[in-house]
Parts: sequence; C-alpha cells; structure tokens
Amino acid sequence: MKEIEFKIKGLMMDPLTNSPIVVLQDINSDTLLPIWVGIFEANAIALQIEKIDTPRPMTHDLIKGVLNQLNAKVTKIVVTELKDNTFYALIFLSAAGKVITIDSRPSDAIALALRTDSPIFVTEEVISKSAAANASAPNAERSSPEDIRRWLENLNPEDLGKYKM
Repeated sequence: MKEIEFKIKGLMMDPLTNSPIVVLQDINSDTLLPIWVGIFEANAIALQIEKIDTPRPMTHDLIKGVLNQLNAKVTKIVVTELKDNTFYALIFLSAAGKVITIDSRPSDAIALALRTDSPIFVTEEVISKSAAANASAPNAERSSPEDIRRWLENLNPEDLGKYKM
C-alpha cells in the first residue's frame, strides 16, 4: 500500500462537536486529512507545536526518553486504516538493527512523531476512505469532500495552531 507523507497543518476545535481536530496536509498537495482526537492527546500535540516545556515529562516525552535509553529510533509513523470512523496507526521503530512496528492511536503516534522529528505518512487507502466517509457524513453543512476541503481552507489562520488548552 502506497504511503504519502503528510505534515501537521494545524490543531483546532470542531465548531459543531467541540472536539479537537488535528489537520494533516499532504506535503506535495492541498489534500487535507482531519483526524478528531481526544482532549488529552490534543493537549500533548499542542504543547509540542507551541514548543511549551513542562516541568516534568508528559507521557509522550516519557516514551521518547525510554526509546532514547534503549537506543531505539522512531523512523516514521503511518496512519494505516480507517474502520468504523476510527483511525489506526503504526509507529515504526529501528532498534538493534530490526524494524519494530507498534499499534497506536494516530493522536499518540503524531504526538510522538513531533517529539522525535519523525515523518508522518498516511496510506492511500485511508485518504480515499476518509474522503468517501466525509462524503456520506450525515452533516449536511459539510457533506462532500469538496465542502470539507473548502471549510478547512477557509479557516482563519488563527483557528489553526491556536488550540486553547
């Protein structure tokens, strides 16, 4: 399955559900992938985006520290699947000459990727399933991929990356 590299475009609140959304963007196109995440994971991502240091290591900082002590390196994270409106991801580690994959929620994988400067990939299958799922969403206000793309593109730059913790 082909993997496409994405970057974080921003973090925002969904005005309809009041849930945090991480917005990923294809590094070579305008393709956007919104992933709704939990409040704690959004905070972990926001802390890293805003380069805010915490007095003690947060969970993702702890994982990074453990990996460093074990001489393991995060080589990439991949959003691999979209099933029943739930995204799945894998964290790829390089350790002792072996590649190890670890099942993860995308939000945790993204938070770790930010801390380890690791690339974020999304499979083509997830991108097409996401577009299809968004097209059949019951929400009439943003019912087609084009509507969702337009909604995301027309957001104020202040809305993205200005997630309030």
